Order: sequence, then structure tokens, then C-alpha cells
Amino acid sequence: MSKVRIITDSTMDIPKSTHPALTVLPISIRFGDQEYLDGVDITKAGFYEKLVECDTLPTTSQVTPFAFARAYEQACQAGEQVVVLTVSDKLSGTYQSAVLAAREAKEQVYVVDGHSVAIGSGILVSYALKLVEQGRSAQEIAGELERVRDRVKVIALLDTLEYLKRGGRISKAVAFAGGLMSIKPVVTVKDGAVELLGKARGSKQGNNMLVQQIQAAGGVDFSMPILLGYSGLSDNLLQKYIADSSSLWEGNVQELPQTIISGAVGTHVGPGAVAVAFFRK
Repeated sequence: MSKVRIITDSTMDIPKSTHPALTVLPISIRFGDQEYLDGVDITKAGFYEKLVECDTLPTTSQVTPFAFARAYEQACQAGEQVVVLTVSDKLSGTYQSAVLAAREAKEQVYVVDGHSVAIGSGILVSYALKLVEQGRSAQEIAGELERVRDRVKVIALLDTLEYLKRGGRISKAVAFAGGLMSIKPVVTVKDGAVELLGKARGSKQGNNMLVQQIQAAGGVDFSMPILLGYSGLSDNLLQKYIADSSSLWEGNVQELPQTIISGAVGTHVGPGAVAVAFFRK
């Protein structure tokens, strides 16, 4: 039976990325004239330290077709089949880079658009690694990921509108008014794109809205991977959310995997965001 290699990039938020079947290719993050390889030259915590100190937003560059091609070649030389899982094609050109490289590969490479981002993509990676452990082939894994990917739900509560304003996603007037009223937007990823679900006033109402949106989505399939994420240097807001939503988790999970949200997404949401990723029933 051939071994299977799962290849992804560092925009995927995975609680433990040391699985022997997983290769994570780093994106590039640039602060001014300084460029870093995500997870190689700069940690997630290091990214947020620079983010709060920087007057202008950093920029990110996706993984190149050349980097994907090199990873494919290494896997093929090791006798491994390859499944590539990417962030939503609507949010990044990573999928196209992976497909372009796959066309030139000596062996067949299966490229799957995850239709999600950050921790939403992360739980798809976790599921893919479970399928590897079950001895499934690359073709079977790719097919299963395509079958379940649209059951992935990501719901996030943002703590500030400042970074959406800096990135030109909202106007200065909207950001100013939202700051005065302590407005905290609740967002999701739908059809591969970010969508506003509602606006909460204060963190308590925001946490309640997160719970309501999870229930509205049809509830959590606890037989599948779950992942909670936070942006910034402190997980205090995430721990408050977990306490406020304890009725969702008690008796259903032994632990709640948690991770820091990647810089590619953190650039736009800023510190203090809390997010939940799960497979709906």
C-alpha cells in the first residue's frame, strides 16, 4: 500500500502540525522591507507582536508553483501519493499555484480546494490525516474531502474594526461608529468567501451570538474534528467564550483543541478575534 503525503500551507491553522504525513509550506509575510517565511523565520506570536507595533498592514505572498512542484517531487521520490489541500480559491491564488504545479508532476497529484480558511481549513487537514492513518488512498482521501468540505462551518467574533478599516474593507466612519458603540462583527465563511452574520454590542452579546449561530447551522458533529482559534498574544477572550458556551461542549468532547490564528487572516481581523470551526451535522 502506497503512503500518502498531505501538503498544505501555513495559512492553515492546525493545533499540531508535526504529523509525519503532513508537509506545511510557508507563505511569505512582509513588514515594510523585512520579509519572513511564516513559521520558519517568524512565529505566530512574533507576527502579532509586530502587527500591533506596525502603522501599516503587512502583506502576504502565497506559496509559488515552484515550491509546490518541489514538494511534489520530494513526495514522489519517497514513494508517496500526494493530496494537496488549499485555502478557498475565492480568497487566495494558492489553489491555482498548486494545480499549475500538479500539471507538471510526474505522478498524479490530487488538489482539493478546501472552500474555507484558517481553522476551517485546519479541521479539514486534521480529517485528512485521520484518513491517512486509516490507510485510505490519495484518490479516496481527495474524494472524501470534497464530499465533506461544505459541511465545515467557521464562525468568528472580531474584537475590533480597526484592521478591517486599515485594509479598506470598511470605511473610517463605520469603524469609528462601531468603536464608539463597542460593535463586534460576527462573520463566517460561506461558499468560500467571508460573509457578515451580524453585529454584537460587547463581548457577552457576541459570545451569545456565536452560540446561536452554531445552533442555527444545525449543530456540531462531534465525531469530526473541532478547532477553536484566537488572534493576538492572549487567549483570554477565547477562554471567556469557552466558559460562556460551556453548554455546547460539556459531555460532548473530552478536550477542545485550540490554536493561534495564522498571520494571513490575522492581518485582516487584528488581535482579539475568537473563532470556532466544526463540521455541521
